[in-house]
Order: sequence, then structure tokens, then C-alpha cells
Amino acid sequence: MADLWWIYSKPVPADGRELWTLFLQCSCITAVIGGLFYNWMFASLEYSWHLSVAMAISFSLLLLLTLLLVHPARCVFSMIMPTLGTKQGRKLLFSTCIMIAVVNIVPNIIGNIKTILQVIKCICKNSSDSLLNSTALLEKVSWEFGDAIQETIHSIHKPMNGHFRFSLLQNRSLIYQKMHLAGEKISREFLSAEILVKDSIQVANRLAAAFFMLYLCFESTWYLKNYLTNLRFDNFYITKKLEHLAMDRRAAHLLVGSSKKLIRPTGLKLSWEEAMLCLVQAMLVTVALMLMLVVVAMDHFAFSVADTAVRRAAQFSAVPVTLNIKYKVSAGVSCPALPFFGRPSEKLLLGDFNRTYHHHLILSSAHCRISPPTPPNPSVLLVVGLLFCILYATVFLETYARRLCRNIAASFFQSWEEKRVLYLYRKLSRRHRKE
Repeated sequence: MADLWWIYSKPVPADGRELWTLFLQCSCITAVIGGLFYNWMFASLEYSWHLSVAMAISFSLLLLLTLLLVHPARCVFSMIMPTLGTKQGRKLLFSTCIMIAVVNIVPNIIGNIKTILQVIKCICKNSSDSLLNSTALLEKVSWEFGDAIQETIHSIHKPMNGHFRFSLLQNRSLIYQKMHLAGEKISREFLSAEILVKDSIQVANRLAAAFFMLYLCFESTWYLKNYLTNLRFDNFYITKKLEHLAMDRRAAHLLVGSSKKLIRPTGLKLSWEEAMLCLVQAMLVTVALMLMLVVVAMDHFAFSVADTAVRRAAQFSAVPVTLNIKYKVSAGVSCPALPFFGRPSEKLLLGDFNRTYHHHLILSSAHCRISPPTPPNPSVLLVVGLLFCILYATVFLETYARRLCRNIAASFFQSWEEKRVLYLYRKLSRRHRKE
């Protein structure tokens, strides 16, 4: 492995064997990266498969030529891998979490809300239908009541017609049509809003993912540029070269006295600044986790409400309605024009009308088309939980990832690393003399 890394990090291969080895190394790297790039575009960013394949092949070929011919590009690319463990890598993971939520969790929430709206629509349709049918009962009652009046009253006092007519039944089809059009309008608006939100978040996530990838490359390039131009940049480590230099000049006490300010790149010790940075980043990840938990809780809440609505709607029984009519009236007839006869007023009694009518208001029906509620996908929750575990891991591994970036740059530019070590040694010597 040391020999392979030596060949990979050399500016120019020494012979044909090293050139062939470097080509095989670059080919294996580009094949793996191309496969990951295709999966990222197709599965996470939801591009079409042919576009993903074309982009993955083009990217792999370009990467192969770049790694094979440009030595600093190999260094930058090698530093991109540990840079994924820094805040830039966390931004890509955040982008992936958002895309998973958009593709899987948000449509599930919207589907369960649609189920609730279907239940409400079904109840409204059946209850209105039942109310319209109750007008037929009222017409029947009025007709029978009018017949009773016609039959019991003497023909000389009989009214022309005791019947009522209800014209509401004639507009039943119009009411159904208006209800259907209103439901279709709400469904179209709901669907258009769903598509607009999903497309907007998808486009924003694609732009953010592309920006984070470019910024990831920029950050690695920026680190290498500072490493090669600034001797003080990220130069506070007790490396083996520094130890050998101090031993050769018999100044090992410089490293012992500066142990509080210098750290070993392979050790687990964190400086105060590194520890505070880890704490701040962990708080930011926790805030993002809380927001994601809110979305997951909304998914569970929408499913719970939809499931309860469907089960309760199926258990709705018909509401009995009883119409009881009791009618009794007496009428007196007098003849004021013939007072001299002294005839008393004639009192007519109507027969009692006491009837009871029964009707049922139906709130739900088996003919309603209600899609079953969709429970939250446990695999999606598992993937999101795994990604956040990786996010928390990168918070505490970020410091070591930066140290790994420094070691990679040092292995690619060993002559410049010797200058940096010499600069740090002279700095420690001047500080020791002042103290």
C-alpha cells in the first residue's frame, strides 16, 4: 500500500511500470466514483436514467484524464474524500435528507390528507342525498294530510286543495353536479399545489447539491493553495519530520515545552478551538434533526387522523329521524245575516290526524371511493436516522478529516513540507529564546 501511494502521489512516474500502475489506480477510482455519481443523480436527485448514465460516463472519462495527467488535481481529489467528513460533506448529507423527505415523506402526508378529504366528501354527499330524500317524506306527509282534510271536511267547506308541492327534488341532479364540480376543483387545486411544491423543492435541492459539490472542490483547492503559499497555514502539528529535525539539532526540549500549543496529527487530542467548533456544529445538526423530526411527526399525525377518519366513517350508523304529526281542529259556522232565527253556530269537528313517519339520515356508504391511508415507511425513517448518525459522526471526525487533508498534501508535496517543518522549528526556537 505504501508503494502504491508513493506512485500515486509522485508528480511524474519514473518508468512504464509506475505509469501502468497509476493508470490502473486512476481507472479503479473513476469507475467507483462514476457508479456513485450515477446513483446519486438517478436515485437521490431523480434525474432520468439516460441523462444520469451520460453524465456519469462523461464525468468518469474527464476525471480519468485529469487524475492521470495533472498532479495537483490528484492531490485535490484525494483531499475531497476526507473533506466529505467536514461541514461541506454535511451539507451534501443535508441535501440528501431533504430529497428523501420530499420524495417519500411529503407525498405520504399529502396522500393521507387526500384520504381525509375523501371521507369528508363522502359524508357530505351522502348526508346531502339523505336530506334531499327527506323532502320526499315531507311531500308524502303533506299529501296524506291534504287527503285527510279533503275527506273529513264537508263539501261546502272543503278547501280547493290541501296539498303542498316541493320543487327541491327537481333540482337534485343540479345539486349533485355542483357538488361534483366543487370536489373536482378542490382536487385539481390540491394536485397543482402538490406538484408545484414538489417541483420547487426538487429544483432547489438539485441546485443546492450542485453548489455544494462545486464548493467541496473549491474548498479542497483553497486548502491546497494556502498550504502551498502560506507557511503558517495549518502548521501547528508535531510531525515525524519535526521530531527528526529537533533530534538532529539536539533541541527536543522545544517540542516538550510547546506541548500545550502543538498537537500530534495522529493523536486523539483536540485543541480548545477544535472542541468548541465541534460543539457548535453538533448544535446545528441537532436543529436540523428537530426540523426533520417535525416532518416525520406530521407524517405520523396525518396517517393517524386519516386512519381514524376512515374507521369512524365505516362505523357511522344511520341517524333515525322521526316525524310525528298530530292535528285536531274544530270550526264554528254562524249566520249573522239571519239573527231572527236565533240559530246557534254550527260546530264542525275534524277527525284526528295522528301519524308517525320514519326516515334515516345516511352519513356514509360503501359505494364511496376512499383510498386507504398509507402508513409511514419504516425504511425511509431508518435511512434518515442512519444519515443523521453519519452527520453526528462527521461533527466529531471533522478535525481528524482536516488533519488527514494535511497529511495528503504533505505526501504530495514533500519538499514543501520540509520547508514548513523548518519554518515551524525556527518559530519554536525564537519563542524559546524570548521566554
